[in-house]
Amino acid sequence: MKITGLDKAIVQEIARDSAGGNWQALIPVYRMPADTDLKNYQPVQPGIYHVQDNAVIFVPDTPFITNQKYFVRYYKFDAGTKVTDFVTGRNRPGSLQYSDLEFK
Repeated sequence: MKITGLDKAIVQEIARDSAGGNWQALIPVYRMPADTDLKNYQPVQPGIYHVQDNAVIFVPDTPFITNQKYFVRYYKFDAGTKVTDFVTGRNRPGSLQYSDLEFK
């Protein structure tokens, strides 16, 4: 799976870290459960991340299953951090904003 549209400078900076576990924390991939209310309790899909031409490539340890839904969770670490977001109730201390992108 190829993930594009991320800031080039950020991609290059994170790619310099030799530990390699940063991508899984930033853009983890999950298998979609039958009951979507349980999305937040799924284990991360194991695999390897690497950078190629400013895109993040994810290769799962086991092949994706045909017709099975998966999703990528993109954490927006800089979203909802303004004081007004806390005052208006759009964000609470310690909570993270994220977007889920589903795919088959």
